[in-house]
Amino acid sequence: MVSAVLYAIGAILFVYWAVGMILYFMQSKFLYKPVKGVVYTPEELGIEFENVNLTADDGAETRGWYIPPQGNGYTILFCHGNGGNIMHRLDTINLLSEMGLGFFIFDYRGYGDSKGKTTEAGTYLDAGAAYRWLNNQKQIPEHRIVVFGRSLGASVAAYLAGKVNCGGVVLENAFTSYIAMGQRIYPYMPVKWFAKFKYDTKKYLESVSCPILFFHSKDDEVVPYEFGRELFESVECDKRFVDLFGKHNNSFLISLDIYKKGWVDFLGYLYGLHSKKD
Repeated sequence: MVSAVLYAIGAILFVYWAVGMILYFMQSKFLYKPVKGVVYTPEELGIEFENVNLTADDGAETRGWYIPPQGNGYTILFCHGNGGNIMHRLDTINLLSEMGLGFFIFDYRGYGDSKGKTTEAGTYLDAGAAYRWLNNQKQIPEHRIVVFGRSLGASVAAYLAGKVNCGGVVLENAFTSYIAMGQRIYPYMPVKWFAKFKYDTKKYLESVSCPILFFHSKDDEVVPYEFGRELFESVECDKRFVDLFGKHNNSFLISLDIYKKGWVDFLGYLYGLHSKKD
């Protein structure tokens, strides 16, 4: 009897260890889900755009699309989520460009036509290269750039906004940190010991001083709604929160009227703050 119990315990521990090793060594595969190649472009929607080649500080070469704003409007710098590539965000590009906003979306290294291997540090460097291109090449004033991130991209956007000056920040369906997400998905594992990534959105927001708009769906099945609320409560700067409905990847479409109003109200507020700088 004793030997059988010990055998069972040993088997359980072995399975636990094996699962832990799989999770540890496969983290990059689980987190980053890029699609290579870009087949569709804004041209499919009748939107004029510019193909952009970027070079990050470490020499990595990435690709993006730039759509100029109408008049003296804001330009949205979009950090997308962990799956697909820029062509999978055409609905977002169409929605915001129809509002007269400029739009700059880039692929992280390893995504789409961008070269290299995706890493956490690399995603931050790629976002920084996109920001500098807007500011330096297109001469877009800092206060006219709104940094926008969705899901994983929200953490990248928060990191960037804590390092540069910008007019505002928009975070959609954001998580508090990579470790917090891991603990939610794998509550039985010592995630802090295994985690290879940080993506500590909550910590990054401590360095952000400009106004922040949070969108989060109450029905989000990937990133819990309470993560969005926790982020909102954690910041002390000018902030607002808009509730959405729908799943993680389609809430902005399911809640289209609410979503558009959230953007319009926020940008109108920013315009009032920044109008004297133009």
